[in-house]
Amino acid sequence: MTRHPLWWGVWLLLGLAALAVVAPWLAPYDPNASLDLIGLKSQPPSWAHPFGTDPYSRDVLSRVLYGTRISVSFALLAVSIVVVIGTVYGTAMAFAPPRLATLLRRTLDLLIAVPRLLVLLAVAGVTGPLAMPSLVLLTAGTGWYACARLVHDDLMALRTREFTIAARATGVPVVRLVSHHLLPHVTPTLMTLTTLAVAGTIGLEAGLSFLGLGIQPPTASWGNIIRDGAGLVPSQWWLTVFPSLAMLLPVLACNAVGDALRDRFASTHFGGSVPPAGSLPAPMRSPHVLRS
Repeated sequence: MTRHPLWWGVWLLLGLAALAVVAPWLAPYDPNASLDLIGLKSQPPSWAHPFGTDPYSRDVLSRVLYGTRISVSFALLAVSIVVVIGTVYGTAMAFAPPRLATLLRRTLDLLIAVPRLLVLLAVAGVTGPLAMPSLVLLTAGTGWYACARLVHDDLMALRTREFTIAARATGVPVVRLVSHHLLPHVTPTLMTLTTLAVAGTIGLEAGLSFLGLGIQPPTASWGNIIRDGAGLVPSQWWLTVFPSLAMLLPVLACNAVGDALRDRFASTHFGGSVPPAGSLPAPMRSPHVLRS
């Protein structure tokens, strides 16, 4: 794959991130303000309101801009927690004593067997709609399993490499071995996983908000904006079309970046490279090790 999908995806994501930051200055109106319950109720797109207004006479463009802040920040926070938990758990599985490693693997298998969406719906059904911090933690707490499995598999493959065996033979502590010599090799996997996970988390949050179990009104998120117009598509199409397009852009960008990174790293991942010589202890810098 050429680099073009990677770069247009990166620039689009950077643009959306900047948009989320400056949303308060770009939004023409207060996203939660009812401007005129009679005169501006459910108005189609116009110069004054490019994305129209909703049944509560709120400006849809302002709500979409603020929804960008909520949906993107939600996904980034949740995926950051996912990567941390998954990396720690995957590393523990790879380097724990055999019995503990077996227990960790069986526990992970059990967690993977339970559908994530079912857990989210069950918890939300019992507790009711959650505040955003709790929802972020719940989403991250049910989404790190694939990350842990991938990190574990990569580290297990790296354990048999000559530079790893040489490092352990020279007495390099496990923590330093993992942090300085092995995790850098797992970084391509984590980068690809992160971009794809952000796309999935944006869609997941939108789905939960659409069902009334995610971000709650009047706080704007793409999912609950779409929900406002769910039964009004023939007559008030702008309520679903514009937030849907806004949600589609980062999802497509993340998937493009993730696919490009995966293809770019596929030919080099474990393809015979080792950490730079300067990063290895002196006894390891031998021609035999560098040929691994």
